[in-house]
Amino acid sequence: MTETIQLGDIDIAVTRKAIKHVHLSVHPPAGRVTLVAPTGTRLEVARAYAVSKLGWIRDQQAKLQAQARETPRQFIERESHSLWGRRYLLTVVERDAKPSVSMDHKRITLSVRPGSDTTKRAEVIHEWHKALLHQVVPRLIGKWEPKLGVKVSAYFLQRMKTKWGSCNHEAGHIRLNTELAKKPKDLLEYVVVHEMVHLLEPTHSERFLAILGEHYPMWREARLELNELPLTAEVWRK
Repeated sequence: MTETIQLGDIDIAVTRKAIKHVHLSVHPPAGRVTLVAPTGTRLEVARAYAVSKLGWIRDQQAKLQAQARETPRQFIERESHSLWGRRYLLTVVERDAKPSVSMDHKRITLSVRPGSDTTKRAEVIHEWHKALLHQVVPRLIGKWEPKLGVKVSAYFLQRMKTKWGSCNHEAGHIRLNTELAKKPKDLLEYVVVHEMVHLLEPTHSERFLAILGEHYPMWREARLELNELPLTAEVWRK
């Protein structure tokens, strides 16, 4: 069961799990705050801890608000688009054929039917991102399964508002945010490893951090870089 602590204008979602220490997190992009406390922790104790960290919470939220935020893409000629951490100019070609996307070292070429609107163009690019991720993700999973001693039964790619990835520990599934196609490939690998470690330890416990640190020592730097890259301003449709 989730409870809420309110500190002025800040709402903190509190959950309890079988962990040893309190974990306080401020999540991109909007600065949502969560607190995970050991089972049996009274709400008053959790609140006192949150109050003691109020300055840190506000600092983290301010950093998120100050981050460069990408303006909504219009998918028009000479617009800037990211792929694997690099910037490309967009070329739009209208022709009466099935929509497609291609690229060279400088530009991404989007081929669409005449009169296609922004929503349609966005969907074509999104499907292209998914196809590119499908080329890379299985290799990463295959690389890390023997290292971690786990088996991913399935992976899924989807738009996600607040997470880079998620894991269904019981089913052996991982889900990845399609926005990762815009980020450097080493950051995609970090997210894949992070979610695969959850197959060994479902919570962000000390054991989880120990396993992640053993296999991916640069995880803190990767997480920091991932969360400092521009956030996307488009409103995801469910």
